[in-house]
Amino acid sequence: MTKPAFENPFRPGAGHMPPYLAGRTVEQDEMRHLLDQRVVMSNLVLTGLRGVGKTVLLETFKPLATAHGWLWCGNDLSEQASISEETMAIRILADIALITSAMVVKETRQLALGFARTERVIHEPLNYDVLMEHFHQTPGLISDKLKSTIEFVWSVMPQAAISGIIFAYDEAQTLADHVPDKQFPMSLLLDVFQSLQRKNIPIMLALSGLPTLPAKLVEARTYSERMFHTTFLKPLDEVDARLAITVPIKDSDCPISFSETAIQVIMRESAGYPFFIQYFCRDVFDVWIAKIQQGEALSVPVSDIIRKLDNDFFHGRWAKTTDRQRELLQVVSMLENADLEFTVQEVVASSQDTLKKAFTPSHVSQMLSALAQAGLVYKNRHGKYSLAVPLLAQFIQRQTAATIKWPAP
Repeated sequence: MTKPAFENPFRPGAGHMPPYLAGRTVEQDEMRHLLDQRVVMSNLVLTGLRGVGKTVLLETFKPLATAHGWLWCGNDLSEQASISEETMAIRILADIALITSAMVVKETRQLALGFARTERVIHEPLNYDVLMEHFHQTPGLISDKLKSTIEFVWSVMPQAAISGIIFAYDEAQTLADHVPDKQFPMSLLLDVFQSLQRKNIPIMLALSGLPTLPAKLVEARTYSERMFHTTFLKPLDEVDARLAITVPIKDSDCPISFSETAIQVIMRESAGYPFFIQYFCRDVFDVWIAKIQQGEALSVPVSDIIRKLDNDFFHGRWAKTTDRQRELLQVVSMLENADLEFTVQEVVASSQDTLKKAFTPSHVSQMLSALAQAGLVYKNRHGKYSLAVPLLAQFIQRQTAATIKWPAP
């Protein structure tokens, strides 16, 4: 019987669990501390750039929570979920119904039959329909209805057997209040959970999203700064990046092992971002397998992989920018601190040195705001900006170099 070929273990998908989760022990310990709360006073915000591993880490928190006796429900959020306060409430109730639908509610109702009264015990599953019936029958605002329904859910749960309920939502940066429409779904979420937590009902929010999320939460409700413990995920350090590269191919059946040169190249080009580590490792693995079969020397095709990465990851975002926005981003990419933080003044000063038509401060502010809406930059609470996509500065520099028209000799 032919032995099956060793499958490429690397998975650079959106939120796909890597074959080995390197690092993140500090973040997992922080989550354990939150799970040990008897009275929930701190909720979780998990934030960082795309490709840093937020979705994967949030998924690893689920078994931790289960081991600590918590029930876990949640979903990926979308703009549709925060169209209105009611859609936000429906999202929450639909998610909790997945874990309560197996429970049976015992409810005693008194029935008046003429001059006599009788009692009937009703047994029914606590499914979505039951929750929505309770929601609609509760008087008051949407927030009153949602609070009452979640409080009802907790009241019928086996409280001695569970620690509480965690509502976990990824892509939470899509949440927003809509003032012109008088709809405040983000504020609703914060108000409801803060109110129920003050009643010592053990429910917890775990939100994951881009770095714009913490500022949006504070903008919606200033007290949210005290309501959340914020964890900003950074790229892996050299030790953990090396483990992410080498551990998945330590299997005795694996036909290849990465040379030290290859490991150094992957660590340098990925800058420690888990997605890019998986991306480079997958392509190097496939290329080396092919070269071994053809009897060729092994090397890392860096330029080919980067060209493919540009097409897969960067070009779609770049294509949505205007020519003037691209000029601005090119100026940003040439700043020494392009991969960290930069100010409007730094962009203006650099544009005066590099462009025939320099930017004014007001123009830079307007375009950075538009680029933030497009998800290419974000503004932190200190008034400084950062690129919202990892390794974007290097991509822009490659585009700039490719479009330079050198004068004829």
